[in-house]
Amino acid sequence: MDVSPLIDEIRRCKECAEFLECGPRPVVSFNAQSKILLIGQAPGRIVHQSGVPWEDKSGDTLRKWLGVDKSTFYNPAKFGIVPMGFCYPGKGTSGDLPPRKECAPLWHTRIFEELCSVQLILLIGKYAQDYYLSDRKKRNLTERVKDYGHYLPKYFPLPHPSPRNNIWQKKNPWFKQDVVPALSDRIKEILN
Repeated sequence: MDVSPLIDEIRRCKECAEFLECGPRPVVSFNAQSKILLIGQAPGRIVHQSGVPWEDKSGDTLRKWLGVDKSTFYNPAKFGIVPMGFCYPGKGTSGDLPPRKECAPLWHTRIFEELCSVQLILLIGKYAQDYYLSDRKKRNLTERVKDYGHYLPKYFPLPHPSPRNNIWQKKNPWFKQDVVPALSDRIKEILN
């Protein structure tokens, strides 16, 4: 199945252009055979400039967690990358603004209709988890990540790998000790 017409349509999207200080530049990568789908927040400034998803320090950390190299990560038959907000939302008072709310309802269902091989969806950060997990009012990100097994085999909740979250990782050493090895084992199992 050829998904390029849908990707081209997404990349031409200007739905929320008036709210984007740097203008629209949707960043997305997937094909019909994507085995693992990453749903993150929104591209940062660096990714907005390059147009390459997760091509920043957060992406370096994420690839370490997953136990994959760049060539594996950027192979759309292996990893589909679909953020909650497809464009850089701009700078806020304490980091980037939240993802625009228009993108997920506008595009995600259409994208999922094209994906026939997804075996695992990584929900990276609060915005993706709040949108996709039915317990969003009962649990916070830390509780979800700690109890990741509850969401398998479909979802695997993760914190955002931003350097801004290093404090969270230091407060929660169980994440690198228990969750990251389980994550990389699951990724290997799917890709092999």
